[in-house]
Amino acid sequence: MATMTCPSVEEIWRWLAEVSDPEIPVISVTDLGIVRNVAWKGETLVVTVTPTYSGCPATTVINFDIERALRNRGVESVRIERQLSPAWTTDWISAEGREKLKNYGIAPPVDGTAANGRLLKRVASLSGSSDLSISCPRCGSTETEKISQFGSTPCKASYRCSSCLEPFDYFKCI
Repeated sequence: MATMTCPSVEEIWRWLAEVSDPEIPVISVTDLGIVRNVAWKGETLVVTVTPTYSGCPATTVINFDIERALRNRGVESVRIERQLSPAWTTDWISAEGREKLKNYGIAPPVDGTAANGRLLKRVASLSGSSDLSISCPRCGSTETEKISQFGSTPCKASYRCSSCLEPFDYFKCI
């Protein structure tokens, strides 16, 4: 009887880079930064995932999609582990992921506004009392206005560009 050869962790990461976020299909779970670790424990592949927030409705679908993608590649035993600490932050979105968001028409989070110790600036930006400049992903103008703190999904806010007059989503900083 032949022993199963386990794919390398590097190969697994490449496979996971092909698993799309169900709410924003142009960005992968690795671009989003929610896959925290991949490790073999015996013959079981353990994938550690940190949800974008504890109530994210896409978490179950993401876990299912990860497991399905790995099983389709021949990994027989997969365990998804949830890691809540440290909490996910938009700082974990890769540069490539931010560019994909922008190209898709979603303004990526503004650097330096995530929950990473800049509490006063973050509170001001979330309350709408800051001078946070959100660039339009379509024309690049910073002449934009928030329409609603709530966008097409809980992680996005609705904005409108005053230059090109197009509405767009902004991926909120968490």
